[in-house]
Amino acid sequence: MTTVQPVPASLPAALAEPTVPVRRGWIALIFGANLGVWMAFFTPIQILLPQQVESISPVGKEGMLAVVTGFGALAAVLANPLAGALSDRTSLRLWGRAVGRRHVWTVLGALLAAGSFLLLAQQRTILGVALAWVAAQLSLNAMLAALTAAIPDRVPVVQRGGVSGWVGIPQALGLVVGAVLVTTVVTGTRAGYLVIAGALLLLALPFALLTPDDPLPRTHSSALRWRELLAGMWISPRRHPDFAWAWGTRFLVQMGNALGTLYLLYFLQDKVRHGDPEAGLLVLILLYTAGMMATAVVSGRLSDRTGRRKVFVIWSGVIMAVAALLLAAWPIWPAALVAALLLGAGYGVYLAVDAALITQVLPVATDRGKDLGVINIANAAPQVLGPALSAPIVVHLGGYPTLYAVTAAVTLLGSALVVNIRSVP
Repeated sequence: MTTVQPVPASLPAALAEPTVPVRRGWIALIFGANLGVWMAFFTPIQILLPQQVESISPVGKEGMLAVVTGFGALAAVLANPLAGALSDRTSLRLWGRAVGRRHVWTVLGALLAAGSFLLLAQQRTILGVALAWVAAQLSLNAMLAALTAAIPDRVPVVQRGGVSGWVGIPQALGLVVGAVLVTTVVTGTRAGYLVIAGALLLLALPFALLTPDDPLPRTHSSALRWRELLAGMWISPRRHPDFAWAWGTRFLVQMGNALGTLYLLYFLQDKVRHGDPEAGLLVLILLYTAGMMATAVVSGRLSDRTGRRKVFVIWSGVIMAVAALLLAAWPIWPAALVAALLLGAGYGVYLAVDAALITQVLPVATDRGKDLGVINIANAAPQVLGPALSAPIVVHLGGYPTLYAVTAAVTLLGSALVVNIRSVP
């Protein structure tokens, strides 16, 4: 059975457990908002930042890219739970009317992120790129905290697998759309950043402007005390073991994802010897997305109907591990094509079902944004540790075969940890 924390009926709608299914229009708008966010996250990491770093520092590009993405991920680790905690407490009034506690963070984050991309487009030093990317990560993670909290805020448990499948698809589709925009519609890193900034605003703002966001009455908004706020970031594994195991599962699977994807462009260029590595990367991204779209919503809905989550997470890890082993054993173009399709299929299942599972082990309804922000540390921390681990593996410890073998082992271990969760079947 699920472990969603009951909320007394006397509490306001912003804190109540949702019971009314969300409609297709709401799903479409949050899909678009997430598409904009993930496009802004992944297109720079996979395409624009590697190109920009290589143009600035062609010798040692792997290490410099690791520094830039590592600092950005460190900023994400700090920003996401903090923004989530602040959104939990947000109680604003504009023109005499109470406004919701989440959408304001989506709007501000989108505006600041777009400005950060405008700054990125102007940078000609590694330090400048790193600082601008940190600013972008801070802003995007404020958005992500608010958008992630929208699922337990408004989606009933019985609908969360399917909705999480739709919300998960943009993680891959965003990179596809972004890659098409920055490689075929426009050329050059500067134009690429400008296009991503415009697309982010166009896709993210309608959700914040057109969907409801229940306000938090000031009687239920606790005073902001920074010491208590920071102390609240610690969630005791002893008191909430299922939450801790869910965090560990997410951390290890995302670590495998970080290890396996950071150097894909360089892998195609230096190991596979693809004639056009940028075009090859786009093909792999398309296959990955096709696999993900084929499984995400279907597996999420099937999980909703059966009421089971863990078995889907386990098998998704097995599929992703097989994909990584293909790259480790056969670093050739045909194997890369198969691996991309398998990786997408496995990751689609994982994103949909694990996201739904996590919402069922949150400690208390009043801290949904903060607790999901803590979960999102498990998404962001691997982006810090991944470059620190993958760079020495590629350069000194066996190269790409070792890197993808480690990717497979970490992913498999992460998915297996889900069996320790007791309250969700």
